[in-house]
Amino acid sequence: MGKIDCTDDMLFEKTVSKETKFTGRVFQVEVKTITTPEGVTSHREIVLHNGGAAILPVDDELNCYFVRQFRSPFEKVMTESPAGKVEPGEDPLSCAAREITEETGFTAGKIEHVGRMAATPGYCSEIINLYIASDLHFTGGTPDPNEYLRTVKCPLKQALEMAESGKIEDAKTLVLIYKAARRFGI
Repeated sequence: MGKIDCTDDMLFEKTVSKETKFTGRVFQVEVKTITTPEGVTSHREIVLHNGGAAILPVDDELNCYFVRQFRSPFEKVMTESPAGKVEPGEDPLSCAAREITEETGFTAGKIEHVGRMAATPGYCSEIINLYIASDLHFTGGTPDPNEYLRTVKCPLKQALEMAESGKIEDAKTLVLIYKAARRFGI
């Protein structure tokens, strides 16, 4: 990194007040009144989210298993790693293990935690724990009610090409593809 003219302490905003504007099944929205480091009053609209877990199943031949599902905000079907929201009190590893089985039908003999990511830190508190699964065994899937998806198999090398060409757009999936490619020397 280049020269920085201030310390991080000089960047902090002070929260003056918070007001919950919406509480839903998946997240809550609050508006914070803040004071900037320069003393200016402003507002921040924040989505409070319990977090999630995403898992990339990779078999012995370096094939990945993704899910294709319709995503309403974008009005299209997208390719993603299996993922889900962490329930209150649930361990993210348990969430990842549950999602891989529900969405792809696989269980994994090995699940490795490969990091965490702030999905959209400008306005959302969601942290997604990232996992790579191996030693896969097909046991059959059970998607959640009203969850419509299909599993697709793709060589990791091809998934990396799809990520780089923009055919895969989902952030958590991109991060997992790049981490898996590095881990497996691709």
